[in-house]
Amino acid sequence: MLDRILPPTVQTAHTRSDPPASLFPAEAALVTNAVEKRKQEFATVRNCARLALAELGVPPAPILPGVRGAPVWPDGIVGSMTHCAGYRAAAVARTSEAGGIGIDAEEHGPLPEGVLELVASPDERTHLAGLASARPEVCWERLLFSAKESVYKVWSPRTGEWLGFEEAEVSFEPEAATFTARVLVPGPISVLTGRYLVEDGLVLTAIVLPPLSSLT
Repeated sequence: MLDRILPPTVQTAHTRSDPPASLFPAEAALVTNAVEKRKQEFATVRNCARLALAELGVPPAPILPGVRGAPVWPDGIVGSMTHCAGYRAAAVARTSEAGGIGIDAEEHGPLPEGVLELVASPDERTHLAGLASARPEVCWERLLFSAKESVYKVWSPRTGEWLGFEEAEVSFEPEAATFTARVLVPGPISVLTGRYLVEDGLVLTAIVLPPLSSLT
């Protein structure tokens, strides 16, 4: 599924279950006290990442959290991981092909009560209401949440800074299944574009930045 909204230069792996997966000792130490469900999803998503990295010829290695929890990838690699109920996935690329990747998966359903007001501006809520009127089969509020998660996963590794939900404003183009995010704080990225997919009980969003060499 994920590969359908990412360019062919990005390698992906995903699963709808938690098959047995091993962790490096440094990874296992991070979830020693976690509940079993958390241990399973943690191991599965890293197994997805290692499968995707193998497609780039990168040998298995620990994938540990760095600044603000973002995964630290091998030299010359950018990537992103995501997991939600019933889905785990990873996407990676060489830095010669991408300057950053942000992916997110969510269950396709309404956000918990009160969450939309925390993550969406008044203008965004008006935008979502119009979309919902035209295409009520899509849970646009969940899609907005997912898009902002993908925005953060691109922004934070590039800047080392936090980005709040209120600090990016997202709009959707349903005909193209794309979205645009305007970052409302100073930084190296002011506008991001991404793609989305709503299928099989999930919403998926993805953003791929151009390689840094193309921006110089």
